[in-house]
Amino acid sequence: MIPSVRDDLQNDFEIETVRFPSKTYKLIDDKNRCIGFTDEREAIKQAIFLMLSIERYDYVIYSWNYGVELKDLFGQPTDYVASEVKRRIREALLQDDRINEVDSFVVTTNKNKVHVSFTAHTIFGEIQAEKEVAI
Repeated sequence: MIPSVRDDLQNDFEIETVRFPSKTYKLIDDKNRCIGFTDEREAIKQAIFLMLSIERYDYVIYSWNYGVELKDLFGQPTDYVASEVKRRIREALLQDDRINEVDSFVVTTNKNKVHVSFTAHTIFGEIQAEKEVAI
């Protein structure tokens, strides 16, 4: 005789994704201070700036999913850096679930610098951003 298994569990639940909080302290970059709060679009601009300013895996306080890997590009050929920096920026920013897509990369190279401009498509609209990488 084969035992019968009665499954009384019902799928009466739904999985909900938790978004990063949008409200945060407002950073005043030129004064190196936090003054007040910011929310939504300005908070995501600030988050993009911070994610691209922090080297991934260097600081214990941050998750290994936070930041961008640019340190090992120093000393590499300009062509390699120009192609690799797009992937690394995209990978870093897509860790934030408020950012849906990163595209429209424009890469310009100078002697020892690579300047990248891009568009981040967020839940609050499109945001133009840029990053300069010293090689």
